[in-house]
Amino acid sequence: MAAVRWSAHRPAVGRPRHARRRRRNPWPPVPPRCDPVPVNGPEIHISFAPGLALFVSAERRTGRTAVTTDGASSLGHVVESLGVPLTEAGRLLVDGRPVDASHVPAAGETVEVEGVARPQPVRAGAPLRFLLDVHLGTLARRLRLLGVDAAYESEDIGDPALAALSARERRVMLSRDRGLLRRRELWAGAYIYSDRPEDQLRDVLERFAPPLAPWTRCTACNGELSGADKDAVRERLERGTEKTYDVFAECVECGRVYWRGAHHARLEAIVTDAVREFGGTTTV
Repeated sequence: MAAVRWSAHRPAVGRPRHARRRRRNPWPPVPPRCDPVPVNGPEIHISFAPGLALFVSAERRTGRTAVTTDGASSLGHVVESLGVPLTEAGRLLVDGRPVDASHVPAAGETVEVEGVARPQPVRAGAPLRFLLDVHLGTLARRLRLLGVDAAYESEDIGDPALAALSARERRVMLSRDRGLLRRRELWAGAYIYSDRPEDQLRDVLERFAPPLAPWTRCTACNGELSGADKDAVRERLERGTEKTYDVFAECVECGRVYWRGAHHARLEAIVTDAVREFGGTTTV
């Protein structure tokens, strides 16, 4: 199918997918996922990779600091109680050797918390695909533009429902909500560090290295696109579009029709930059 332009006609069925939505503060107070570690047990010394500095208090951003544990909590619990979602923690090293998050620290141990590897391996058993919360609509559309499977909730359905959806569909949850990323039922997750869509896209592509297939997904609903005969979609086109364009694609899920429209140059630049840096093809 030839590359199509991202002007579109969407059938008028039901409520528009991006109708008025309920917003929530992306920076709510975030309580620890578990109760804070009591300060009456063994003392360990812990350090965090520089990339994790934004999650921890100022005094823990450089060098090793002492932490008093309860002697029963897992290292994963301790790390999260200090502010770092486990989605952002890479290897956990105790006295130089890697351990699982379930390891229970003993007195005198030295702990290093590394950042995630890039590209980051994702849990086996499912294709790489994503789920984005209500605050990441632009990122979702740009991922879809590149052919990446990116489900997006345009309304705030709540953290429990998002986490359950991530688990049910085996999708990597992308969010700037630290509390959401601490939910145990998540299948996998990743924190989005920037509030700029350009940086967000680069971060996701660099971190997960998803295969790119531009112009193959509907930017509105994430469905797959199929080539469409002009005669089959003619009645849905405005007169100017019908006279000017001959190559069309149609979403097999929502019926939206695409062609090379007025915004082609801007979106082509996004595709070209991504393909140049991360691989893939600019046309299909």
